[in-house]
Amino acid sequence: MTGGPRNGGTPTGGETTTDVLTLGETMASLHGSGPLRLGGDLALSIAGAEANVAIGLARLGHTARWAGVVGADELGALVLRTLRAEAVDVSSVRIDPERPTGLLIQENRIGDVARVHYYRSGSAGSMLGTADVTAALAAGGPPRILHVTGITPALGPEPRAAVEHAVRRARELGARVCLDVNHRARLWDTAEASAVLGRLLPYVDVLIASHDELPIVAPGGAAGALDAGVGEVVVKHGAAGAEVWAGGEHAALPARRVPVRSTVGAGDAFVAGYLSGLLEGLPPAGRLERGVTLGAFAVATHGDWHGLPSREELGLLSLAAGETVR
Repeated sequence: MTGGPRNGGTPTGGETTTDVLTLGETMASLHGSGPLRLGGDLALSIAGAEANVAIGLARLGHTARWAGVVGADELGALVLRTLRAEAVDVSSVRIDPERPTGLLIQENRIGDVARVHYYRSGSAGSMLGTADVTAALAAGGPPRILHVTGITPALGPEPRAAVEHAVRRARELGARVCLDVNHRARLWDTAEASAVLGRLLPYVDVLIASHDELPIVAPGGAAGALDAGVGEVVVKHGAAGAEVWAGGEHAALPARRVPVRSTVGAGDAFVAGYLSGLLEGLPPAGRLERGVTLGAFAVATHGDWHGLPSREELGLLSLAAGETVR
């Protein structure tokens, strides 16, 4: 693993406990309004499933820390600057002097249908290792929740080892572990994902998956995951809502109905809302409510995380269509 300096960012505050620590790759992102082959303007921002979750939590007032690796380049500086501006702690991020920050390009093709193209092979983010995880978990005391996704272990052997180490160490430290399956078929096949993520289940407290992803990690469905030791299982059904099995209780909730602008980032928004409710001790149905609310904000706006609400804005979806807040 390539060495490099820590970024020197300011932690969110001395001895304050971090609510959620998440780790993975955050990339620069370019968003186009139409087919890329036709040219046109591209808007530059950042994106990454774990960073999207961290931003969503921070906007709701929770302390969130993202750990990862970025290149010693302008795109890496953009990642750090943006996350700092969103009140996400980046003090555990390592800067790799040799490898570049990854890039994704998104094009809106038809209506709300988007295509995403990744340029992440050999990126700094794919060099996340166990030493990075150890440092992140040691900084400022253990987090209340460690959040990981199935994307990171698909990036290569070092990120895979990092995630496996993270969930084991977090459990030893008394932190809850949340796993969002977030399967990316372009990164690895179903059989490999099933084998790797299945090994994580004994350390997972909260398993989150879309209805088509759940069999990848738990062939026996929600019941199988619970039998494997998972504390609660959350299944996302897209426009049909979500359901959860937790503590012998089952709850289901429909999605909030909003005009759909883009579905990119909706799953990450749901996770941020669900974890926010979990941190606040809401019952399962209340956690789902927070999750589908943030998911609705995400699909009703463009950008992976840009439309996510602050705590004061959570009630905006209850206003009448066309109403103005003065």
